Amino acid sequence: MSETLVLENAMIVTPDEVLHGWIALANGRIAEIGTGRPPARGTDMAGDYLLPGLVELHTDHLESHLAPRPKVRWHHLSAVLAYDAQIAASGITTVFDSLRVGSDVDSRSLAGEIGAIAGAVETARTEGLLRVDHRMHLRCEICASDVIEETTHILGQFRIDLISLMDHTPGARQFRDTSTWKIYYGGKSGMTDAHLEIMIQDRVVLHHANHDRHRASLVALAKSHGIVLASHDDTTLAHVAESAADGIRLAEFPTTVEAAAASHAQGIQVMMGAPNVVRGGSHSGNVSAETLAREGVLDILSSDYVPASLLMGAFELAHRIEGFTLPRAVKTVSLNPALATGLTDRGALEAGLKADIVRVHMAGSLPVVREIWRDAQRVI
Repeated sequence: MSETLVLENAMIVTPDEVLHGWIALANGRIAEIGTGRPPARGTDMAGDYLLPGLVELHTDHLESHLAPRPKVRWHHLSAVLAYDAQIAASGITTVFDSLRVGSDVDSRSLAGEIGAIAGAVETARTEGLLRVDHRMHLRCEICASDVIEETTHILGQFRIDLISLMDHTPGARQFRDTSTWKIYYGGKSGMTDAHLEIMIQDRVVLHHANHDRHRASLVALAKSHGIVLASHDDTTLAHVAESAADGIRLAEFPTTVEAAAASHAQGIQVMMGAPNVVRGGSHSGNVSAETLAREGVLDILSSDYVPASLLMGAFELAHRIEGFTLPRAVKTVSLNPALATGLTDRGALEAGLKADIVRVHMAGSLPVVREIWRDAQRVI
């Protein structure tokens, strides 16, 4: 039996309310929660918030540690550990490491290195070097010629917990306006406008050649391995109908209110970017997360490209959106993503669940992570 740790004088954010009281942790689990003073003195939280550890489903931030500059590749294990530390310091205790499968025009593409990267994460886990519970999310570029081969190879080597079906063809979904595609990929790749025009033509050809058959193959692969499926950038009712038929459980970043509302009505959890909330809009000009929150069709937030945005986004929802209490907002970054991916042992401050806890101090209106516990062990 492990020693019981008691955290007292805290504002405890449960799924339904905020309590002033204490929480007892033992054997990696939440043992008890109470109001007022605990039976035995504990560690004083000085009135700070205690939240469940955040659950992040879609962050590609690991790629920036692995390829910090064009043509630069960093030591895989070193990159994984730096990334893990940043994720933990952002209040995240469960992270789905999102790795792109299928070659792309981005000069920082890590195609061909996925196996080595996944191996580095596994090495860090085996050696006890990780602060966070890492799971793997394959972001499959379904029109890429090599996506089926790469995905099949990875599934034969590693456990995969989530697969998202991405189609970044210019003129569709996120990039309905091809000029937006050129700005986005031109900035990432450094290609000239003339080269980008050629790439647009090539991508459209690949879409027509590969989209339908590759999507069907990836859906079949995911189902045969029991992997949760996510759509990506659904825009129309037809996209949502296809997602529902394919057994999609999570809609990543729908680009229109229409698609988000239809997904929500189908029982598909709607996920938007926390940076979208913090910034007040989409960086690519699509529907804002705040709009979906006001419409009542926002279920989950993802930090996407800024890990610290996840905690900020939850507090911003509670501050700005009528009807979004702090418990409801916190569920978008904890319980809802956990349940969407079948993780029923975490995501809430309730007796019996994993003792993954974030201590949050308010510096004015900014939530600041002070301490993190995972399985009742302090990691930050």
